[in-house]
This record gives sequence, C-alpha cells and structure tokens, in this order.
Amino acid sequence: MSRPPLNPAHDSSASGDDGEGNSRRDDSTAPGPTPRPKGIVVISLVVVLEALALLIAAGLYGYQLVTGAPVSSFWGAVFTLGLLLLFSAWLFAVGHFLFRGYRWTRAAALVAQLFVLTIGFPTLTGGLTLAGLAMVLPALAAIVLLFDKRVIAFASRTGGSTPAL
Repeated sequence: MSRPPLNPAHDSSASGDDGEGNSRRDDSTAPGPTPRPKGIVVISLVVVLEALALLIAAGLYGYQLVTGAPVSSFWGAVFTLGLLLLFSAWLFAVGHFLFRGYRWTRAAALVAQLFVLTIGFPTLTGGLTLAGLAMVLPALAAIVLLFDKRVIAFASRTGGSTPAL
C-alpha cells in the first residue's frame, strides 16, 4: 500500500498530524544526520584530484598512441590506456560516494592511497622531488584522515534502499 502524496499547500506541522490523521509529537531529541566532517571533504578532494590526474595521463597516453609514438605492443598499449581510464572512473566514483558517506569507500580510498605511495616514494627518492612530494603528501594526509573517528562515524552508510514504512 502506498502513501498518498502530500499537498504542499496543507501545512501538517501546524495541526500536529502527519497528514493521515495520526498525531505527531515533536521529538527534538532524535538524532539527526551526522554533519559532514572536513576530513571527508579533504579525502574526497584528494581522491578526485588523483582521478583527474589519471584521466589527464590517459589523455596524453592516448594522444601519443594516436600520433604514432613507438610502442613494443600496440594492443598492450591499448590495454594500458583502458586500465588508466577504468582506474580513473573508479576513483571518481570512490570520491563521489565517499563524499556522500558510503562505508565501502573508505577501504577503496585506502587502497588507492597505498597505490599512490608505492609510486610516490620511488619517484621522490629517484630525484623527482616535486612530483614525489605531490604524490606522497596528499596520500599520507588522506590515510591519516581515513582513520579519524569523525570520518569513520560519517562514512558508515550502507547502500541499502530506503525503508518501506
């Protein structure tokens, strides 16, 4: 049985009922939605910027592939381009759903940051200091913030459907 649509012209809050004849009481002690912590915003921004960097790298890689840059295996290069695009799309999804507070995104963001660290540390120690720092510092900040209690409390939504009643 579905509920009838509410008429916005009828203000049910003034009469104290819910529009179906049932009385409501003002329960101001009920917990509301958890406010979004700044750590979630920072982590989401880091993940989305990493996704954007991968998308730019995929674009440059695809451009070089089209313009005839020498490759040892054409289909291997196409596969690599596909992986770059797929991983970029995955990171965009992780950043979006982490910002919304879904639980599964914390693990996905952690794995992504560990991947960035495995590339960032050799880059840093290999002489490309600026590029290495640009990878390592945001990844470390995101990892630290992923374990903040406010971030954990906010990112605890599951992807279930809305309740029926």
